[in-house]
Amino acid sequence: METIASALESVKRRIAAAEADCGRPAGSVSLLAVSKTHGPETLRAAYAAGQRAFGENYLQEALAKIDALADLSIEWHFIGPIQSNKTKPIAERFAWVHSVEREKIADRLSAQRPPGLPPLQVCLQVNVSGEASKSGAQPDDVLALAVHVAGLPNLRLRGLMAIPKDTDDAAEQRAQFRILRGLFDGLKQRGFALDTLSMGMSHDLEAAVAEGATLVRVGTAIFGARPKKA
Repeated sequence: METIASALESVKRRIAAAEADCGRPAGSVSLLAVSKTHGPETLRAAYAAGQRAFGENYLQEALAKIDALADLSIEWHFIGPIQSNKTKPIAERFAWVHSVEREKIADRLSAQRPPGLPPLQVCLQVNVSGEASKSGAQPDDVLALAVHVAGLPNLRLRGLMAIPKDTDDAAEQRAQFRILRGLFDGLKQRGFALDTLSMGMSHDLEAAVAEGATLVRVGTAIFGARPKKA
């Protein structure tokens, strides 16, 4: 059975190979370990193997893990859909949020960020596939949302995030990631100081890296299949 440490190394090798294949500098893509549904002991094993950034989708589960692992220097990223009544604990307990898609949510996160903490690092989630079931701002609305978020006092706009249509077609994977990269480049040309393209997961990280991802969000390839909920 593959250990967490060996699985992490396998993912890092995939990222390094993808960087090399498209001529990108080694180390230009960072790894976010997506730890939803996996218990604190599993995260401890990943931490012991050198992983420091972890992404969580489900707030109550995440808060329990943050408390259980308070002795570790983990950088917590919230990557799931955000309801208005969940913004306060997210603003209080996380370093990053990848899933801002509405001005109202951004306003609440900024207003509820505790004094004394650094600004909350934010990515705007974009619906690049056009699927009604997917969260994210529409591509045509991204500029206005970016202008709004960049003006909020307790947020720092870092980049864009997407969860594209699930497909094994590498060309289709790259086409969706290319949409996000185009929006990212367009915002940078307008003067936004962006540095983060959060895209790519276990099955499509190579396509994401080829299209410019700076951060890939990997769960299954590190932790295995998600445990079934009772």
